[in-house]
Amino acid sequence: MTETSGGGRYLRISEHGLIGDLRSVALVGTDGTIDWYCCPSFDAPSVFGAILDAERGGCFELAAVGAARTKQFYFPDTNVLITRFFTEDGVGEVQDFMPVGGGPAEAERHRLIRRVVCVRGSIPFRARVAPRFGYGAREHTLRFVGDVAVFDSGELSLGLTATVPLEAEGPDVRAEFKLAEGESTVFALDQVGGEVSPRRCARTEADEQFSATVAYWRRWLSASKYRGRWREMVHRSALTLKLLTYAPTGAIVAAPTTSLPELFGGGRNWDYRYVWVRDAAFCVYALLRLGFTGEAEAFMSFVTRHISPGDGKSSGPLQIMYGIDGRTDLPEYELAHLEGHFGSAPVRVGNAAADQLQLDIYGALIDSIYLYDKWAQPISSEQWDDVCALVDWVCGHWDQPDEGIWETRGGRRNFLYSRLMCWVAIERAIRMANRRGLPADLLRWRECRDRIYRRIMSRGWSERRGAFVQHEDGDVLDAAVLMMPLSKFIAPTDPKWLSTLDALTKDLVSDSLVYRYDPMASPDGLRGDEGTFSICSFWFVEALVHAGRVDEARLAFEKMLTYANHLGLYAEEISHTGEQQGNFPQAFTHLALISAAFNLDRALG
Repeated sequence: MTETSGGGRYLRISEHGLIGDLRSVALVGTDGTIDWYCCPSFDAPSVFGAILDAERGGCFELAAVGAARTKQFYFPDTNVLITRFFTEDGVGEVQDFMPVGGGPAEAERHRLIRRVVCVRGSIPFRARVAPRFGYGAREHTLRFVGDVAVFDSGELSLGLTATVPLEAEGPDVRAEFKLAEGESTVFALDQVGGEVSPRRCARTEADEQFSATVAYWRRWLSASKYRGRWREMVHRSALTLKLLTYAPTGAIVAAPTTSLPELFGGGRNWDYRYVWVRDAAFCVYALLRLGFTGEAEAFMSFVTRHISPGDGKSSGPLQIMYGIDGRTDLPEYELAHLEGHFGSAPVRVGNAAADQLQLDIYGALIDSIYLYDKWAQPISSEQWDDVCALVDWVCGHWDQPDEGIWETRGGRRNFLYSRLMCWVAIERAIRMANRRGLPADLLRWRECRDRIYRRIMSRGWSERRGAFVQHEDGDVLDAAVLMMPLSKFIAPTDPKWLSTLDALTKDLVSDSLVYRYDPMASPDGLRGDEGTFSICSFWFVEALVHAGRVDEARLAFEKMLTYANHLGLYAEEISHTGEQQGNFPQAFTHLALISAAFNLDRALG
């Protein structure tokens, strides 16, 4: 791995596990340190942000003293994370979780529990709690209310309680203690203030909340209908997608982090803690496949409330992304006081891509509505009116240049993928209208659908490359065209498609890994290279399956599984050395894994 000025002060992106309460998450390193946590929501300013600045970001350290090695795993079929410490004197573990399902009052605490257990021998432990509010820019005070340490930044207050003595260390808190075999202690961090007062967390209460949290995740996962060959990886992906849902609104974030670099020292560092229409719609598809209709219903409610036609700006009736509460204003700015992960600046908050025109989102959204209508429950008459308004808009605007699925900042182009998903938007709406006898301007819709088809087949095809290409009248390859057979636009055995698949394999595939495109051949307005894009790698698996190349698909899929981290989690990209890059974990990758596993299982029989 290439290191910049961060040196040895940072754990790699892959060296983390994820816990959450369906409102926010925390990243827990293999060293036992929480170095990313936003409270009270995914997109709130960080309280612990050491993953973005080891000195200024803040962290919650908790580890066995003198541990020679550590290992992490999830308590089976849950999002409860166990970090084990192996020392010369014994074995200890930290059980990290955020309670869920405790009712509105408990949800307001946003409680984070760290239960420490000595399972063998006798082990000394050390804890240091050093919050840095407001992305490390806001000062805080420390006071004790009884034996509860209260960190107060003015805008946010957190209460820390423990079953061992806590000592002040400037504005931070530390604790040192020793546990013998079978002994345990508990740390609990709560949001306090308003009607929520500081409250101790006794061992019995922690035990009860541990059992309740385990029961919640196992009960949720038991609804899965997947019984295929890769059950553990599929279920871990499902549990991860569930962690990325915001329960109060049904929103699904693209990733729970910001500014984790796609390349060390590069500038491709983005804030993904928002609802991308595309990503969330694909999530609905993946969760419906597994039988999780409740999440699909919650997202459809979010769509109905917050992203109905007419809410948008000059870029169209829909924005490409929204806040988890449905807000549309997501200004992008840089946090110059933070050095970035491994020194990879800039650190960004907000996302200027919210103002881009990305026509493919209409196909992704309407396809998810179509699947929900087919597999879950029929959409309402009001929702159908919204669909009709969107399709009518697509019919009038599908031939505009746009920024495309990859959110390039090098100017608008006539991207093939955008055309493809406009075709999907109209085609799926026609299917819904026909199946349910719903009112629609079918003559106009069919004519427009067919025009898009002919345009793609004529101007999206390059005779020189023998392939469908990134944008009209060009010859640059783009992995997004892997969606052509997956969206049922073209037969997966069509000679033109098979020729395209061969060209993509030759130019963009490295082992099982797939690059989105070549930024040298197709400048995207951004500096630096990037790794392979993991969703494209799983799309490649599916394309091979549909083309009848099942043995190749299975080998590519199994290879992709080796690039997951030790817990089965994926960031957005994979470097040339096999390291995770970009925001972590990424919903897009996990939903694509589910879809690829589902289709590969079906092909293998």
